[in-house]
Amino acid sequence: MRRICAVTGGRADYYLMRNLLKGIEAAAELELSVIATGSHLSPAHGMTVDAVEEDFPDVHRIDLQLGGDSPSDITKTTGRAMIAFADALETIKSDILLVLGDRYEIFAAVTAALIAGIPVAHLHGGETTEGAADEAFRHSITKMSHLHFTAAEDYRRRVIQLGEDPARVFNVGGMGAAAISRMKLMEREELEKSLGFGLGDKYIVVTFHPVTLDSTPEEEQLGQLLRALDRFDGKIIFTGANADAGGTVINRMLAEYVANSGGRAAAFDSLGMQRYLSAVRHAYAVVGNSSSGLAEAPSLKTPTINIGCRQAGRLRAQSVIDCEPAAESILAAFKKIDTPEFQKILTETVNPYGEGDNTAKIVEILANFPLKDIIIKKFHDIGGLK
Repeated sequence: MRRICAVTGGRADYYLMRNLLKGIEAAAELELSVIATGSHLSPAHGMTVDAVEEDFPDVHRIDLQLGGDSPSDITKTTGRAMIAFADALETIKSDILLVLGDRYEIFAAVTAALIAGIPVAHLHGGETTEGAADEAFRHSITKMSHLHFTAAEDYRRRVIQLGEDPARVFNVGGMGAAAISRMKLMEREELEKSLGFGLGDKYIVVTFHPVTLDSTPEEEQLGQLLRALDRFDGKIIFTGANADAGGTVINRMLAEYVANSGGRAAAFDSLGMQRYLSAVRHAYAVVGNSSSGLAEAPSLKTPTINIGCRQAGRLRAQSVIDCEPAAESILAAFKKIDTPEFQKILTETVNPYGEGDNTAKIVEILANFPLKDIIIKKFHDIGGLK
């Protein structure tokens, strides 16, 4: 029996991985353990570790003590994470470490696994986010991994371009689209009751994360968005920023905006996957700079207003409207949504990250791919290099 240890660092990766983890748990030839870390254990981010522990019996907590989100704080947290994962991986005997994405805490876990000689399976490699430090973390994780599950064929090719063996790189489609295919979403009235917030005639879902490589301060970029939202004639659901440098500033500004909104807006640290996807399904638009606007919203035929450069380089559906982090540019994007041309595009849009469940395919590979000498990697040259 192969032992799979999955690492989740917060709400975003967990809700993408949840169905896969359930599939691993149910597989007779696999044994699952889960490490919950990062913002999962942060009260400021909703203590989402509780949701993980409700789903799975074997959850190990690694508290990184997220005391701040300055660049210095993040660097120190990454160092603490490497030490903590080194200890945890000595205790949790596993044959494969399973991770998703590009966070600094995931980078720390994979570094510890590499040094310990534990093969790593990486979900969602090969993607680009040119406005965030996650870009470098993601490609570094790819180079330290041994099995790769990408969300699109373009990303599979990029992982191979990074020197990975094509026989170890599998295009399985996006984990978000897979989650939607298995999720029973709430009806609008049920969602309103669960949120304790009236949605009115129309509403938007807004998520704005720090843009870690952009020289423009978070306060200025978010301020432009909030000025645009002052002129939006509907309700607003905010979800909290992540634990990157600058996230605390964003969440404080959102709280102040909600407090002065006269009941027009509400903010949530974490909605959970079902409520979040249900909110996106019924929304007039998804607004901000989260990858969910590119990876999940198109499957629900919901428009996305993607602000700034954080997601630059990612594949996007025709239902995604890119705009600058400036109030007038954002307002122009709102106007575009109502045009007959865009509404036609919306009905015909196709999610480039695929549709349908991919759990069985990934489980089969995790269970059966030969692990003998998998740690030894040869660089796969392309273009005739020797």
